[in-house]
Amino acid sequence: MAQRRSSNRIPITRLLPKNHSSLNRVIFSRGAIILLAILLEVLFIGLGFLWFKRLPLRVVYLEHLIGTLVVIYLFNSKMDAVSKNTWLMLMMLFPIFGSFFFLYTKTDFGVRDLKRKVTQYTNEAGKHLNQDAELLATIKENHPHTYQLVTYLNKSPGHFPIYADSRLTYYAWGDDFFPAFKEALLKAKSYIFLEYFIIDEGVMWGEILTILEQKVKEGVDVRVLYDGMVELSTLSYDYTDRMKNLGIDARAFAPIRPFLSTYYNYRDHRKITVIDGQVAFTGGVNLADEYINQIDRFGRWKDNAIKIEGQAVQTFKALFLTMWSTTNDEDEFGNFMLDYPLSVEASGYVAPYGNSPMNYHHIAENVYIDILNNAKDYVHIMTPYLVIDSEMIHALTFAAERGVEVSIIMPGIPDKPYAFILAETYFKELIDAGVSIYRYSPGFVHSKVFVSDGIKATVGTVNLDYRSLYHHFECGVYMYGSEAVDDVEEDFQETLKKCQRVTYLSLKSRPPLRKISGYLLKTIAPLL
Repeated sequence: MAQRRSSNRIPITRLLPKNHSSLNRVIFSRGAIILLAILLEVLFIGLGFLWFKRLPLRVVYLEHLIGTLVVIYLFNSKMDAVSKNTWLMLMMLFPIFGSFFFLYTKTDFGVRDLKRKVTQYTNEAGKHLNQDAELLATIKENHPHTYQLVTYLNKSPGHFPIYADSRLTYYAWGDDFFPAFKEALLKAKSYIFLEYFIIDEGVMWGEILTILEQKVKEGVDVRVLYDGMVELSTLSYDYTDRMKNLGIDARAFAPIRPFLSTYYNYRDHRKITVIDGQVAFTGGVNLADEYINQIDRFGRWKDNAIKIEGQAVQTFKALFLTMWSTTNDEDEFGNFMLDYPLSVEASGYVAPYGNSPMNYHHIAENVYIDILNNAKDYVHIMTPYLVIDSEMIHALTFAAERGVEVSIIMPGIPDKPYAFILAETYFKELIDAGVSIYRYSPGFVHSKVFVSDGIKATVGTVNLDYRSLYHHFECGVYMYGSEAVDDVEEDFQETLKKCQRVTYLSLKSRPPLRKISGYLLKTIAPLL
């Protein structure tokens, strides 16, 4: 373990050598071996289909029967229309492969146990989240539209309540968030829970790791949960063991396995910190240097975070403990959920929520659509991606056609060029309906924000794409009447000053190959 000091005098702890991301590490890593194993599986499956095509005619009839049954199943499933069309196209182009690949994904090979545990502990978490009936009655009387959304959140898996007496502090930049985050960590007395999609060694994580090590020595229970995909990208497969040597209880959620499975879809994209059950953080910021502009990856990195204090922290405890319990199939809710956060004086209402790919409720998408459907004056949006289904397209265009000002800020320098090429295929339809689309000239927008009418907003981890809305575990904070709503809107307006508007002319001037690539990508958008 090596340490060095940054300019602000906080030691930076490293558990990996600086050349960890070198070519040799990539080639000979566990991740490379897993990818090679998966490619070999795909090759064998392909050879199996070629063999199948040479079988007698009666077997071909059987294949057509299976294909027909799959199509009937598709039409009667709860899957969104765009995803259905994608699967139908795949089966039309590759009848044998398409049908059997669809059946393979529907068997949930490799994820049944994960689904069981997530469902079990989501239900258990819901038992510890109780809605204040008096508060709900007040909201019903004074804010009927919000009451309807809150009722939906209460009844959804997880049973998410709405709270008063919860203070929000909004950070428009990761750079602003980081000092406040470190200060909160240093004040921890009992426990620190961290759940993040990406962790990468550098200044940000190095300083956090130093603080966590110090807190362990003070007797604080420190737990770190990160998505298993990190083992293929930024950290080593034994990184949890390295942290345990510091006294930190660390786990990887859904580690990558060397077999082809829908397991790879179900990633933990949440960003959650809970400190002593009194303070929580969420937002777009992961624990890596680009999120605080310590390094330059795609120009200026525009990201946000939000701090929650008070009763609403209870939901973030439940969200973390759900995923934590899933990793070892051990119920730990009773150890933490019986201690309630202290109330704090604050304006408005706060409703944290989680989104899970293990059901068809699509909570995050419904929160977004509810904001659009009930907007009167404006809805302002920031998102890094725009790969959306027909329901979201309808909500955006319908709001604009009703006279609501709908504006979307997206990156000027995208991190995934193919994703932005795909996003451009939606622009004309949205602009035709009156939606304004802007690109952030200085760099990359990673913030995920909806803010409307100066009264409501949601901030969290949920992108406007299929992965966030359907395939990942996500979280967010819905706020109504909170002072933080004004801060979110101010952030949008300040960001807008550095944007260029997307026009018909700019869309027309795209190279033909770029347009064709976008249309081709759109046919498989739900699979990307």
